[in-house]
Amino acid sequence: MNEYDIVVRPIITEKSTLLKDAGNQYAFEVQRHANKIEIKKAVEKLFKVKVLSVQVLNMEGKKKKLGRFAGKKADWKKAIVKLSPKDKITIFEGA
Repeated sequence: MNEYDIVVRPIITEKSTLLKDAGNQYAFEVQRHANKIEIKKAVEKLFKVKVLSVQVLNMEGKKKKLGRFAGKKADWKKAIVKLSPKDKITIFEGA
């Protein structure tokens, strides 16, 4: 498995923007079976930055109803990555 398989997409929301500004932390959606070590190596290799720590959250998919039918979106995993103070990831900067 390579880095592109582990990191699915960046998460750009109000909360993740506040994390980026306050503590140099970035949020990513990652594969459900990826662990902290794999996530750290993947982010360091993809973006050429130094990762200090990784926090992982298992997010439960939302329940949805369409008329009388009930369903559920897929569960997913979120990783919050803290970088060293001198590093930045440019995709979050709008460049």
